[in-house]
Amino acid sequence: MEKIFVSPQRYIQGENVLKKGLHYISSLGDKLLLITDPFVWRIAGEELAKDLAHQGIEVTLANFSGESSNAEIRRIAKEAERAEVTAVVALGGGKVIDTGKAVAHQLKKAVAVVPTVASTDAPTSSISVLYSEEGKFEQYGYYPKNPELVLVDTTLLAKAPAKLLTFGIADGLATYVEARAVAKSGAQNLVGGRPTLAALAIAEKCEAVLFANGVAAYKANQQQQVTAAFDQVVEANTLLSGLGFESGGLAAAHAIHNGLTAVTGKFHQLSHGEKIAYTTLMQLLLEQDTNELDRYIWLYQALGLPTKLAEMQMDSLNDQELLAIGIQATIPNETIHRMPFKITAEEVANAFKAVDAYVTKKFSQRKKD
Repeated sequence: MEKIFVSPQRYIQGENVLKKGLHYISSLGDKLLLITDPFVWRIAGEELAKDLAHQGIEVTLANFSGESSNAEIRRIAKEAERAEVTAVVALGGGKVIDTGKAVAHQLKKAVAVVPTVASTDAPTSSISVLYSEEGKFEQYGYYPKNPELVLVDTTLLAKAPAKLLTFGIADGLATYVEARAVAKSGAQNLVGGRPTLAALAIAEKCEAVLFANGVAAYKANQQQQVTAAFDQVVEANTLLSGLGFESGGLAAAHAIHNGLTAVTGKFHQLSHGEKIAYTTLMQLLLEQDTNELDRYIWLYQALGLPTKLAEMQMDSLNDQELLAIGIQATIPNETIHRMPFKITAEEVANAFKAVDAYVTKKFSQRKKD
């Protein structure tokens, strides 16, 4: 099996780059489809559209409905075809970004990704997470290319709620945990090859940056300040995690996350990052790596991320429901099978309670900010 590494064509990050770097977007064509939701339209989209218009760029607005579903992708793609756009601009959070990449793929057009939060590593990847119209995970969409442009305005991101930054930190921390497991097992990454040394180095650097700067960046974000720590964490959450997860690969943590769709509960109201925080602890426990487990618990608690079942709103689930999650997490072709050892549905179910018991016994819950 050959090694494969993928990345976006260009990544730009800095303060006020949505204005100073507008030429990067306009270089994609003179008729752009702007996908965003009404809230982001008010805080950034309307001004972006006006700025592009001043440069002679025609902008067609596509209002995002809230789910990166196949139905939504088809609807927006039809709007884009009628407008005869030359490229797609996805402005918003993870689901807007995933929809933008999918629409661009259908149209065979370039896509510019402009994240408004640092809560996801979706911007750089050639993958979309697709849901039903009701919000249930259905599948991953894989595309033959990564975005042509990722434009990250740290001034804009600093205005987002600081809690969202912690969600991205949790997702970023899963990157090296899963990538090193994939490398150890000799399994495939998400683009059908073995992880390169570069992918593993990037994933490892992502973890180092987040441990070194995560708490400081969170505090800076609470003050809406773009500090050196905030800038580094934004890059780790977005670029390092994005390259690391796609070219490094996913393993148990994300598979267990997907398994959560097997049952209903209030925990579905939690963010992707909050769920991944707990399932990453589960992977570390299954690996029997208590030193790493302790480090991760400490940082999660410092950031107010869930480390116990009650904080996940899952303490009321019974054994049958936990087993159902385990069964879904271990279906054929799930990334849990890229671990260097076999994990059964029963072991997944038991790990939910085992993490909770470990944290309860060894750690006192830190005061959340």
